Amino acid sequence: EVQLGESGGGSVQAGGSLRLSCTASGFTFGSSTLAWYRQYSENQCKMIALIESDGRTSYPDSVKGRFTASQDNAKNTMYLQMTSLSPEDTAMYYCAAKLGELLPPFVYCGQGYLIHWGQGSQVTVTS
Repeated sequence: EVQLGESGGGSVQAGGSLRLSCTASGFTFGSSTLAWYRQYSENQCKMIALIESDGRTSYPDSVKGRFTASQDNAKNTMYLQMTSLSPEDTAMYYCAAKLGELLPPFVYCGQGYLIHWGQGSQVTVTS
């Protein structure tokens, strides 16, 4: 059974930093496309970081320069380092992984064909 376990969420003041972690079991990151999403409506998620199978990363303008996604294949773990956080970053964050293929930029949280999801981490940024 594939499981993605998230950790690292919490509450932080504006301008602060947090790091989210996502560790996989029953699934190998090495040949996969990985992403971090955040929920922007009742059940819809927007991608805020993409790690392609060749290691390239990309981000939307809303987080570019502030968020950094990375992976440690030896630990089968991916990370999202978030800096200069603002109240607008408050959301539930999810890690996601899919063998080989690209992940969609917008998707219903927890859904999508052959997409594996973490359980979600709440990030709250106070002003």
